[in-house]
Amino acid sequence: MFIYQTLVRVRYAETDQMGFVYYGHYATYFEVARVEAMRALGISYKSLEDSGIQMPVTDFHIRYKKPGRYDELLRIETRIEEIPSLRIRFNYTTFNEQEELLNTAETELVFIDSSRKRPVKAPETLLSALVPFFHPNGI
Repeated sequence: MFIYQTLVRVRYAETDQMGFVYYGHYATYFEVARVEAMRALGISYKSLEDSGIQMPVTDFHIRYKKPGRYDELLRIETRIEEIPSLRIRFNYTTFNEQEELLNTAETELVFIDSSRKRPVKAPETLLSALVPFFHPNGI
């Protein structure tokens, strides 16, 4: 399993009238976490797009436990729990500065050939980067 952690500071504009993170902003936080996790694997979204691969989100689920608040530094743990094929699933767990669980979420993205607009298998560069996390002994 691949795990990566990203920190995101809650800005005032991202809160609602109660001072809580507006629920829709979590999708943006998870995008930041997902992009940084991929970058940690040595793969940028830009390099995928330049190679003709797009990755639209096809599914998004979130379960709220506690609200995030203005100026908190949130820690988002991003996990890839299985080797991708045509799709990749990212799982997220968000904690506040007191290490309280705020939410759990998941997104699913599909790999699309940008010229044909058709699903394709996960790029070899991504698979090669992930293999050590699933088969540390090269099995």
